[in-house]
Amino acid sequence: MVKQVDQYTGPSLTRKNFPVYIAKTQALCIARASERERKRGVGFDRMASVNTPHQTYIPLPSESGGKHRDDEAVLSLVPIHIVTHASQLPTEFLYPSPERQLVYILYLWQLAFPDAIYLVDAIQGGETLMKACKPALESSYITKVIHDCKRDSEALYFQFGIKLHNVVDTQVAYYLIEEQQGRKRSPDDYISFVSLVADPRYCGLIVVEGRVVFLVAWWFSLFGISYVEKKEVRTLLREDPKFWTYRPFSELMVRAAADDVRFLPYIYHRMMEKLNERSLWQLAVRGALYCQCFCITENEYADWPSIPRIPDNLAVEGNVPEQEILSVLDVPPGKMGCIIGKKGASILSIKESCGAEILIGGAKGPPDKVFIVGPVRQVRKAEAILRGRMLGY
Repeated sequence: MVKQVDQYTGPSLTRKNFPVYIAKTQALCIARASERERKRGVGFDRMASVNTPHQTYIPLPSESGGKHRDDEAVLSLVPIHIVTHASQLPTEFLYPSPERQLVYILYLWQLAFPDAIYLVDAIQGGETLMKACKPALESSYITKVIHDCKRDSEALYFQFGIKLHNVVDTQVAYYLIEEQQGRKRSPDDYISFVSLVADPRYCGLIVVEGRVVFLVAWWFSLFGISYVEKKEVRTLLREDPKFWTYRPFSELMVRAAADDVRFLPYIYHRMMEKLNERSLWQLAVRGALYCQCFCITENEYADWPSIPRIPDNLAVEGNVPEQEILSVLDVPPGKMGCIIGKKGASILSIKESCGAEILIGGAKGPPDKVFIVGPVRQVRKAEAILRGRMLGY
């Protein structure tokens, strides 16, 4: 059942019951639609107030007894604000503290909270705005929830010197849950954010006027950007890579940015319900390693936060998990083709053989480097195979 309330009083979206703020970089804020407005199907533009020209809905977990039900969600209607100055962001975000621990979701440059979404305009706000965001992005008191954090971390580090820390990567979480449930992942299988949103286990089914419907389909049909419009944005981006640099933001840009983040709080809550203690530790470790991955410098991560160690409660269970590490190999000129192979066949076979995650810097990352992430023994095996390929064995 879809519920709409004036103020969200549902369960915290963290395992530790802290106040929750979900973030993504660009700006929006939250109110609620009335029941009459929802039944009328009043859309994005008509729901907007005079002072705030843009609004959107965000689904949150049901507040019923602190228990989440698959067929319940709370909808919040939120105004959208474009952030160009630090004063437009929440104080709790700008000044992290152990008393106010937050969950912050980053996807591109959008921030999504249960009571607001912020589209942070790094172009207009520039270095000053990003410098103000740096403490939050590096804080251990704010959990950053991102789908595939590697490139986001790389951009933040090399553009603004920000070392992204304390990250929950929903792409990693998805596969940890799959492993818990006995499903084996293909080495080259990376779930996209669009596919994750389309998975009813994480975006769920809801009851609307007595009918069970898929949340995402109902949402887009009533309130959100259509799939046709999303395809249009992707086409525009392919035709003009500078699409997101144009100002002011068009209605299409604002709606597309909001749609990319609004489901993440709900997905995060569902995932945290499913992860066991071992998977939670692996999630923290891999989030840290993936944040460092493409941010290689001469000091080799010496100034980055340390990787989470195996907790005591897992060490005494008799099945101690192996510590996970990141290894970076330099590839001699002309040898990258030997590693990748025709249509990626060579690197795929290496992944299948050792089980470690192997990533190539390529055009978007450090060139002529291979990044290996996984348990120590898997990483060492991958190193040995890769060195053999580079020597021509």
